[in-house]
Amino acid sequence: MQAKNYPIKDWAEDDRPREKLLSKNPYSLSNSELLAIIINNGTRGKNALELARDILRLGDDSLDRLGQLSVKNMMEIKGIGQAKAITIVAALELGRRREGHTLLNRKRIQSSKEIAVCFQGLLKDLSREVFAALFLTRSNKVKGFKILSEGGISATIADPRLVLGSALEYNAVNIVLCHNHPSGSLRPSRADEEITAKIQGAARYFDIKVLDHVIVSCEGYYSFADEGML
Repeated sequence: MQAKNYPIKDWAEDDRPREKLLSKNPYSLSNSELLAIIINNGTRGKNALELARDILRLGDDSLDRLGQLSVKNMMEIKGIGQAKAITIVAALELGRRREGHTLLNRKRIQSSKEIAVCFQGLLKDLSREVFAALFLTRSNKVKGFKILSEGGISATIADPRLVLGSALEYNAVNIVLCHNHPSGSLRPSRADEEITAKIQGAARYFDIKVLDHVIVSCEGYYSFADEGML
């Protein structure tokens, strides 16, 4: 282990995160080494790698937990100012979007599991409940994705008019509804069931079908369609 307060620039070249990435590949670096590259430089008391380890510990050494931390949370660590915290949160958001949008770029949606993986990547780390929808063609090709409303920690309100208006905007034939549960619970509430029924009923007037309503959290997903609730 490197000595405390020993600047990374004074390390052997093979041990420096940036040089290691260049000479090998990103997969060869640990999470703390990758995070150190994002942090860029340390402070008088700690180098970038030590700061990276502090941040990972704040997230219980879990990348999923790290993705849930805010700029304010990051700044609790001595040596992490607003600029560094913003850079880290932005990098994590890019990774989340890359994970989530992989499915959105596919030609056709084929299962609730595919949908859940997509929405988990996009929504699971959010601290507030968000209601979104995926808009599809008759053959289930993706035409669009839209976050329709944001609520509090435990609930959000979805307006059926907004859902159907967006569906008509995308000229969609099929819709998949989705929202996250920041609490981790995957069981639908009574309100979840009622809003699903309202949207499904309204959609029939426009010959639009609600294929599924998926609830996602860090614990997994729940599919209304798989459970026979649609």
